[in-house]
Amino acid sequence: MHRGHDHHHDHGAGGHSHSHAESHAHFHSPGHNHGHGPRGTAQWQTPHLPHPPEPDDHAPTEPDLDLVEKAFVESFATASDPTSFLRLARVPFDAITTEGVRVSLLRVETNETTDVGAVMPHLGGGSFRHDPLPAAMTSRRKSLRFVYFDGQAAVPMTLAQVRSLAET
Repeated sequence: MHRGHDHHHDHGAGGHSHSHAESHAHFHSPGHNHGHGPRGTAQWQTPHLPHPPEPDDHAPTEPDLDLVEKAFVESFATASDPTSFLRLARVPFDAITTEGVRVSLLRVETNETTDVGAVMPHLGGGSFRHDPLPAAMTSRRKSLRFVYFDGQAAVPMTLAQVRSLAET
């Protein structure tokens, strides 16, 4: 771009003028549409020291609780005696929450959801596009919820929350 033109380069301690045709020892980075040479690794993050473990204010979480929940949902649906199944699974019927509130179990809800379509908003958000999903992209989820009553309202809980209840 600057062939045969003299221009000024500032190298910190004053500058000098030269022609691009001249050979000079400093490096010019490649410009737009020019090949890029190899670059060194850039490290812009600040390394952090490991954090000390936080004090444990709650009981350790159960390993693989998601798998336990999945097995619960699959088996609860076919249990001949749901009440005995809950006893076997150690789900309390009457319990005290970590806040000290007495709760009583009303129902167990299992739900299966299958996603068969996707929506994408159009630019500007005034409308959307709907696309049915091919079989390979559909997803199925099963969920589990325990509904307790605290004396005033229904309180939905996850299996992890139920595990933290103190049985009365």
